[in-house]
Amino acid sequence: MKAWENYFDTVTKIVDKVKNSQGDAIMEAAQILANTTMNDGIIYGFGTGHSHLVIDDAFWRAATPANYCALLEPSATGNQEITKSYYVENTYGIGKLIVDYHRITPNDCMIIISNSGNNIAPVDAALRAKEKGIPVIAITAVEYSDYLTCKHKDGVKLKDVADVVLDNCCPIGDAAVDIEGFDMKVGSASTIPNVYLQNAILTQMVELLVQRGFKPDVYYNGHMAFMNDECADHNDKLVDKYFYRIRNL
Repeated sequence: MKAWENYFDTVTKIVDKVKNSQGDAIMEAAQILANTTMNDGIIYGFGTGHSHLVIDDAFWRAATPANYCALLEPSATGNQEITKSYYVENTYGIGKLIVDYHRITPNDCMIIISNSGNNIAPVDAALRAKEKGIPVIAITAVEYSDYLTCKHKDGVKLKDVADVVLDNCCPIGDAAVDIEGFDMKVGSASTIPNVYLQNAILTQMVELLVQRGFKPDVYYNGHMAFMNDECADHNDKLVDKYFYRIRNL
């Protein structure tokens, strides 16, 4: 088997494991999102380092809820000066600042993504959210998190703080493939199941809301909007609705 085939097989097995083990947690998380949306709240996504890719993926995106806001702190995402971001995401106070600066309330909720669940900023954000009564959904690698020595001074990891924990079932070290003659595994795995999990709970949220007789705000694809005036008008109205509530929109 070639390395790329091994990678496909390994990640497919991870996703299948997530599907077969996380159903109850997905439904519980979707209920939180549905309640938040019915209460006119905002779903805030937060992730540092490479976890921010998953948050960015759902923001102002085709087929995703318009009340989703990505908290993309530039100093912690690693888009620029990437090696510095490691120190920022392990600085006390950053996570608390994010929650307070964006005026997140108990009427809202947070999806916090951290594969290790062990860096300071995501844990601090979860702790601050809990202090303020804000529901927290974590997407993390539970086995990997359990394996790691705890960094936080309070002796907790993200999975210990969140109301609902979605396990991405990724291997320790976030590496998928052994290559003969090479002493390290290669092929990072966590982004793919993280995206699956976030889209799963957002999609399930929509179904729950429709079953309750509530029509959620969801964007059309931009190309559909370009070709269809009704789609364009729909998207424009959603932007107007959330423009002064969601920073960076």
